[in-house]
This record gives sequence, structure tokens and C-alpha cells, in this order.
Amino acid sequence: MFWSATTYYLFMFSNLPGLIESAGYIGLFFIIFAESGLFFGFFLPGDSLLFTAGFLASQGYLNVWVLTVLLVIAAISGDSFGYYFGKKIGPRLFSKPKSLLFNPEHAIRAGRFFEKYGKKSIFLARFVPVVRTFVPIVAGVGQMEYTSFIRYNVFGGLFWVILMTLGGYFLGQAIPEADKYLHYIILAIIVISVVPVVFEIWKNKKHVIR
Repeated sequence: MFWSATTYYLFMFSNLPGLIESAGYIGLFFIIFAESGLFFGFFLPGDSLLFTAGFLASQGYLNVWVLTVLLVIAAISGDSFGYYFGKKIGPRLFSKPKSLLFNPEHAIRAGRFFEKYGKKSIFLARFVPVVRTFVPIVAGVGQMEYTSFIRYNVFGGLFWVILMTLGGYFLGQAIPEADKYLHYIILAIIVISVVPVVFEIWKNKKHVIR
């Protein structure tokens, strides 16, 4: 199971450039929205997609400013949707049976993360694969005050998208004739981005074995 899941992520990440070009602005908006707050979006490649999209923007495939604004909106609105979903569904979410699109263990892990970091978890979770999808839902389940939630949500969404997208963009700008090395650079991005995902899968497997 571990290696099949890892292979799946590697396959997805290896096709990111083609996915980004095919999806366009609207497709990228939906992917980030879903990964930020729809419980079935946990498997989507958020960090690496933002970084690769920024890099491709530096090569003229996308407008980096349009891209950044749209994805900031997607991240913030996705988290807000997740919050209201959690508020409406409540504890039933944690007793939902395991299925192809939902594993209650993900919600439980996000709950522990939220308990540990409190309100700051809304910001910190942006940089933790899988957890970032479920933390806003858990915040809604826990009836976190929305005014506090939206402050951390906006700050986290801005910081995450700008850091990742502009990081990829400026990397592309800094490398002379970067288009010649596009595949190698994308491969390096994929390897760096997949490490936390693989670690998360490995940690879950280790926990199950215990």
C-alpha cells in the first residue's frame, strides 16, 4: 500500500507541467480551492503545483500576477468553504466510514494538529500536506470563532501562495535560458515537493504497524 501510494504521487507530480498547461487559470483555481477545503482534495499536489505554476509563468506560459491573485482567492475561499462544511457536518465527519475519497484518520490527525497549535494551526497547516485540507474543516467542527479563523486564513493563504508561486517564478527568472533546463528543474521541484508527502505516507504506515 505504501509503495503504491508513493508511486501514485510520483506519477501525479511528474505530470504537473502538462496538468498546469491543460488546466489553465480556471483549472488551477479549482485544484487549489479543492485542496484547501474539500475533504476529497487531500491528494492534490498543492505546494508543488504552486511552485511549478510560478516557474512556468516565468517562461511565459502564464501571467504570474493574474495567477497569484486567482490562487490566493482560491486558497482563502477553499479554507472558508471547509470551515462551513465542518460547522454544518459536525462530529459526523469523524464517524464517516473509510472510502476511496475519505479516510477518517486524516480528520483525526488534523484534529490533533489543531489541538496542539490552536488558532495558529490555520496558518501552519498550509505547509503540511493532507493536514492542510482537513484543519479548516476541524476548525468548523470545533466551532472556532469565524472572525479569528478568517484572519489566520487570509494571512496563511496569502503567505502560502505568494511564497510558493513567486518562489517558482523568481527561480525561473534567475536561471539564464531556463527553458533549456525546464525538465530538469521541474524534476528537482517534484523531488523536493514529494518528500513531505512520502514522509506523511511512511509515518501513517509506521503508525498502523504499531
